[in-house]
Amino acid sequence: MPRPARRRVAVVGTGAIVSGSHLSALRAHAERTELVAAVDVDQGRLDAFRELAGGEVAGYTSVPAMLDAVRPDLVLIGTPPSLHREQTVAALKAGAWVLCEKPLTLSLAEYDEIAAAEEASGAYASVVFQHRYGSGAVHARELIAGGELGAPRVAHCQTTWHRDAAYYAVPWRGTWASEGGGPTMGHGIHQYDLLLHLLGPWTEIRAMAARLVHDTESEDVSTALVRFENGALATVVNSVLSPDEVSRIRIDCADATVELTHLYGHRNEDWTYTPAPHVAADRADAWRTPAADVPSSHTAQLATLLDAYDNGVRPPGSGADARATLEFAAALYKSAFTGRPVHAGEIAPGDPFYSAMHGDHPHWAPKERA
Repeated sequence: MPRPARRRVAVVGTGAIVSGSHLSALRAHAERTELVAAVDVDQGRLDAFRELAGGEVAGYTSVPAMLDAVRPDLVLIGTPPSLHREQTVAALKAGAWVLCEKPLTLSLAEYDEIAAAEEASGAYASVVFQHRYGSGAVHARELIAGGELGAPRVAHCQTTWHRDAAYYAVPWRGTWASEGGGPTMGHGIHQYDLLLHLLGPWTEIRAMAARLVHDTESEDVSTALVRFENGALATVVNSVLSPDEVSRIRIDCADATVELTHLYGHRNEDWTYTPAPHVAADRADAWRTPAADVPSSHTAQLATLLDAYDNGVRPPGSGADARATLEFAAALYKSAFTGRPVHAGEIAPGDPFYSAMHGDHPHWAPKERA
């Protein structure tokens, strides 16, 4: 069978996440991709990236100009969140597939605009949730979904990180209009996306949020209690106030506890399986992580997207699958700000939390500036 053609790729934004993670992913898949263009409004940063990337990478300061001139197959977006919807829709309308940094949009309403653009164009937009694609996560999901560990019962999902005042001095951070939320949207979303990926659909959430330290519009900590469709109960914590930083997921099933402890990325060694006392040793041995060790990374996720492109099918981390994670964020905010439980599917057009994560709540909505 002939090898598919190399996909012509453009990047939008040339900051750290693109020059680091996305560029290294493209280099790892050099036989399948060709970086042909880069876009950045900062000419100096754009020139530095083009030199770093090497080769004949065309430079543009406008997304429409790049799309019109280059017509790429795939666009990688690493700009601030407030730009994601507009840039993703533009790329889809030009016929390009998209891999965009999280959050893909600032609201469910914006996400549904992207879904409409997908339907009209036949192209697809995926969001970067790289923790799903490490071999340890793939293995854990297969074990849980296949019932090998018994029924899931209790789970904990923890993103306890630390960000100082200098971090929030960057103008687009900490505001609803530019970032869409606090650690619930910008930090913990990776961990609870993986939790949802492992446990499946949730049905109910009860949450709290607060601004305890930082002078931001959005929260700097949130907590939630979650009920899943399979009956499991979970806690979720998203914090940027925690000196001892850790990212952790623990799922207690009937026959085993599976735990992941890391910070910004995991390998097989970061996963542990503890069998229940009644489980035979040979059965527990079969749970060990596979010999192949694929780190959670942009490189791993890009491989799955390119496979989908080659086969003409929707890529993972797109469509209803990715929307479910954004809905979880909206539901957490709605529950935290209203003090009521929120059920899956209830945030629909007409609900203030459909259009904005703050839901126009008087204590949380952006204040008009003088």
